[in-house]
Parts: sequence; C-alpha cells; structure tokens
Amino acid sequence: MTHFAVVAPPLPGHINPLLVLARELTARGHRVTFVHMADAARLIAGKGAEFAPVGEKDYPAGAVDAYVARLAAPTGLFGLLGTLKVTAAQTDMLCRDLPGVLKAIGADAVIADQTEAAGTLVARHLKLPVVSTATALPLNREIGVPPPFVPWRYDASEQGLVWNKGGYRITDLLMRPMRRVLERHGAAFGLDPFADGGFSPLLTVAQMPKGLDFPRSELPATFHYGSPWRDGAVVPRMDLALPHVEGMPLLFCSLGTLQGGRIDLFHKVAFAARDVGARLLIAHGGMLSDEEAAQLSGLAEVRSFVPQQEVLKRCAAAVLHCGMNTVLDALAEGVPLVAMPIAFEQPATAARLAYAGVAEVVPAGRASRVRLANALRAVLTVPDYRLAARRIADEMAEGGGVKRAADLIEQAVAGASA
Repeated sequence: MTHFAVVAPPLPGHINPLLVLARELTARGHRVTFVHMADAARLIAGKGAEFAPVGEKDYPAGAVDAYVARLAAPTGLFGLLGTLKVTAAQTDMLCRDLPGVLKAIGADAVIADQTEAAGTLVARHLKLPVVSTATALPLNREIGVPPPFVPWRYDASEQGLVWNKGGYRITDLLMRPMRRVLERHGAAFGLDPFADGGFSPLLTVAQMPKGLDFPRSELPATFHYGSPWRDGAVVPRMDLALPHVEGMPLLFCSLGTLQGGRIDLFHKVAFAARDVGARLLIAHGGMLSDEEAAQLSGLAEVRSFVPQQEVLKRCAAAVLHCGMNTVLDALAEGVPLVAMPIAFEQPATAARLAYAGVAEVVPAGRASRVRLANALRAVLTVPDYRLAARRIADEMAEGGGVKRAADLIEQAVAGASA
C-alpha cells in the first residue's frame, strides 16, 4: 500500500477528476489524502478520500469562498495581477507548511497537479516520489506551441514562433510573483524549482487526449495523454422531464462552476437557440438566483445541476465556456461544440478545439445573439464538426481513462521506490 498525498488548487474543476483517481487508487488498496486549506475539506468529504488541512492560520474559514469569488469575477489586467498574487501566496503557504503535514500524515508519495507548483517542489525536498497530473490543459512549455493562456491558432511558421516567444515573455512577466516564491523556497531547499519544467521527472498523466492538443515535439517520454477520469460515482439522480420534440434538437449550455452566474451570456445563448429552432437546457451550477433562473425559464429549461454525461448523450450540440471537464464529457459523446471561452486557459482550450475541427469559437467578450446563432447553425448542419467530434470520442474510448492513469502511477511509484 502507498499513501498518496494529493496537492491541487481548491477548485472543483481540478479536485473532481482527482477524486475519481483517488477512488480508483483506494480500490486498489492504497490510501489517498488531499491536502490544502481547511475550507477545501467540503470538496472532499464523503467522496472516497481523506483530507488534511494546512495553513489554517493564514487561511481561516471563508478563505476558499473568497478565492473562488475572485476567480469568478476577472476584472481586466489589474484583476488578473491581483489573482496571480493571491495564488502565489497560496503556493508560498504550501511550500512553507506542506512538508510538516506530509510528514505528520506519513505520506509515501505525492500526486501534484501541474497548476500547483508547491506539490512537486515539496515532494522533491522530502525525497518522495511525485507524479504530475494535467487535469486541464498541459502546461509543458514548448516554443512551437502557444502558451496555454492565449487564444492563438497553431502556427508552425517563423512568424508563429515569434508570437509564441513573445507570449512566453509576457507569461513570465505576469507570473513573476509565483516565480519569486518558488525561487525563494527552492533556494531554502537547495533545489532548482524549475527542473524538468517544474513537473515530475517520473510521470505526467493527462486527462486530455492527444487529438485535442496542438502538435508537439518536445514532450518528455514520461508524459502520457489519456482520456477523461470518470467512474459514475456521486452523480445526482433527477428526472429531467425533457421529452423528445420532433424537429427540435436539444442543446446543452454550461459555463462551469465559476462563471455560472453570467445570466447575460445565458440570455444570448437562449435567444440564439430559439433562432435556430432548437431546445436549450442550461445548467448554472447553483450560481443563478431563483429570480434570475425564472427570467430564463421562458426561453430554456434551467437547472442548477444535471447528470452531465447522461444529458450529453441526448444533445445535438453544446455551448460551453471551455472548462476541460465539460469539454471532455461532451466530446466523449461525439457532441460538437460552440466554444465560448471567458477567462484563464479557456481561450487556449477553444483554439485547440477549433484546430481539432470539433467547434466553432465565439469568445464571450464578442458573443452576440447573431454570432452564436450562426455558430450553432454551423455545428448543427455541417457534418464535419460531428465527424471530428466522433473521431475524438473514439480516441478517448481507447484511452484507458482513470484505470490507465492509475496503472501508470503505480508503475512509476513502484519503480522509484525500488
């Protein structure tokens, strides 16, 4: 038995797939403990893993809600800089306090999401085997690939490389607070925090299939694309009461757990769906008030939560903000997309969806009823979108999902411990 400690941002988009991985590892006889600020315990409770708090002095009750509220309301450059500073402070706390917690719980190995650099650095400091996970876009830097936070198309020309180099320079500038935190703790540990790109030298496992990424030539042999980590657990049971209506395809719209309060975008999508003669189901993740949901109810079916994978089996297309988990669920069912990215890595995900031929892209900042209707008509009527989505679905069906990810993790940790 191995006792795995999981270090990842306290956000459902990262935690939920890692919980699926935790349940698979637990079923194999291992022990899994998530470690983060105390408030994050509610994301783990009753879902098949243990939890250990860290940084309770710096992050008292309400800290996760405050962090999520900040992420849910990006406010331009200054808002982004403030968010990056807050995120760097979390990493600082983890680098400082995580070593003591990992020793106290008796962790034998670490599973560190790529989006939280403290996990890998602290594991190396404690000489524990560490595995990296890419629950969202892979963050491995490669000059031939645009940074994972820009909406640029893949361009292998010299001009494309110039753009990429400039993008990485800007990324480094914005990430300076984080870099300083890692340099300081790396020096204290006697380690280079950016060795191997800051990721595990043993293994990186990704949820995303290769067919959704841009072409790459510099990934290490220890990097493995995959398919969604799903196990059917903790799925809400509900009667959707959505009877078939002849001649009216069903569309699904979700803006995720952070942006589900954007009623303005839901209105535009609802009117666009009406314009193309389709029915619309909106899932807002509990982010709309009852009054706001009632405003939309005359245009669409509106729910807080739905059994997403089951719904998507019945859909002709989906309008998504490009959160990785919802994208993967839709494509696993061969559903073409209208990508409506809002913030963070979502525009970069949308660019990859367009490259794969599975989506029309309408950025949220430029979304209008007319643009969305035109995009919906395209993905509903042009067969190429559905054929491309079916191709990705077939690739994911062969990807092994969470079982293959767990196999790779067990093999890597056993090899490191031998």
